[in-house]
Amino acid sequence: MNTSKVTYLGDLRTECEHLRSGNKFITDAPLDNNGKGEAFSPTDTVATGLANCMLTVMGIKARDLGVELKGSSALVTKIMASNPRRISKVVVELSLPKGVSEKHRKILENTGNTCPVHQSLHPDIVRDITYGWDSI
Repeated sequence: MNTSKVTYLGDLRTECEHLRSGNKFITDAPLDNNGKGEAFSPTDTVATGLANCMLTVMGIKARDLGVELKGSSALVTKIMASNPRRISKVVVELSLPKGVSEKHRKILENTGNTCPVHQSLHPDIVRDITYGWDSI
């Protein structure tokens, strides 16, 4: 079964549809690459996908541990390089709840650091990940 459908709308914009749910989002080329920068760029979605994946698998593990992560968030910064144009670094700053034991923090951090997107990114992409426990 197909996962998604991407339609080129013209003017360096795409519409991405998740086929199972019908949810859609738009991407634009970034300002620094001839675009309008009015939506996520394709590389923004890759960098953001790392944080999405980390929080999702941490949420699964937290549920198993009886830990509540609701309200947790991540700020993502994507850094580009040239020759060839590519993502060179992704910074993820996680804000996580107070009151989680040290043992559970270590388990959840290991879970985040081994998420499928983390494992799928090219090894040359630097990942600077900060776990801000007691932030929310």
